[in-house]
Amino acid sequence: MKIGIVCPYNIARGGGVQEVVRALCDDLNKRGHTAKIITPQPREIEDANLKDVIFIGGAADLYSPMHTFAQVSASVSTEAIDAVLEAEQFDVLHFHEPWVPMLSRQILSRSKSINVATFHAKIPETIVSQTVMKAVMPYLKSVLKYLDEITAVSDAAAEYIGTMTDQPITIIPNGIDLTSYARQPESVAVSENPMILYIGRLEKRKGLKFLIKAFQQVQAKQPDARLVIAGDGPDREKLEDMVGDLQLPNVTFLGYISDKQKHDLLSEATVFCSPAIFGESFGIVLLEAMAYNLPVVAGNNVGYASVMQGVGGLSLVNPEDSAEFARRLDMFINEAPIRKLWSSWARNYIKQYNYPAVIDQYEAAYELAIELHQDKPTLQPVE
Repeated sequence: MKIGIVCPYNIARGGGVQEVVRALCDDLNKRGHTAKIITPQPREIEDANLKDVIFIGGAADLYSPMHTFAQVSASVSTEAIDAVLEAEQFDVLHFHEPWVPMLSRQILSRSKSINVATFHAKIPETIVSQTVMKAVMPYLKSVLKYLDEITAVSDAAAEYIGTMTDQPITIIPNGIDLTSYARQPESVAVSENPMILYIGRLEKRKGLKFLIKAFQQVQAKQPDARLVIAGDGPDREKLEDMVGDLQLPNVTFLGYISDKQKHDLLSEATVFCSPAIFGESFGIVLLEAMAYNLPVVAGNNVGYASVMQGVGGLSLVNPEDSAEFARRLDMFINEAPIRKLWSSWARNYIKQYNYPAVIDQYEAAYELAIELHQDKPTLQPVE
């Protein structure tokens, strides 16, 4: 098959959607298909593997109803789209987050390929977010009418789209490359100087202020405990001021980190914590911690709950309950039997999210979509 993977975000930066898109492209090419990423030209090209990438149009900053920031398509020439589609003759076009303006909508309206979509985001249950989504509903409906097959990374991600279409939605989870993670022993030793690690955006929905409040209680019992916060975002200065006002020692803000730094931190930490309060549809960061057998404490939002099943439910906590949040952190720091139970569960549970297993599902979805919609014009034969 020849597959075009449309990514609306800056492909040269980190992010869950970008990581999935790059992995999908690489693995499909290894399997003998021809896959290319179609994406807007980033405003600044950063250090990234940009092989098999086609740039169409430019990107601009966008603050989304999910209270997050991204660079998305801002300008695109229909002539450029026509030229790419004519030259490439894709069997399948796979659109990630097709509701994000404007590249996907313009390609869809001109596509004669099989159109597959994947929805990643969970729409927050906030008045502002719901109001914004009502405003963009006509745009989203205009996208849905062009889609032959719809997938989502979780039930949480499928929830909103499911109210707007009668088409079946196939759940295909996000994944990670387990071969790039140094697997740790099943029984993880308890550290005398425990380190709680957060990696992600510093923005409201991520719940960092609740982690800082809980850490204050943890540190009252264990003065040598450390909190390391990796990532950047609009709330960084506010969070640093909060740490200063509480006079908390041993809290470090690292800012944006490289992939190598991320792996180093995951291998060194005692507990990984992601206290997001809303807007999460899945939780790739949780999978990354699991791949290191690193115990997780996570916000009990619906997206994280879809990942943390079985024994993993021990990880979920209401971040706004500071006392319980601190107790859960303390439990995973100091209770060796709980750490061993959790890490044994994670070691086996994570296997279903290895990229080859996830991409098997996408490959099957493409083949089924071609079979069901093979009467579309100009479709190329499957190899």
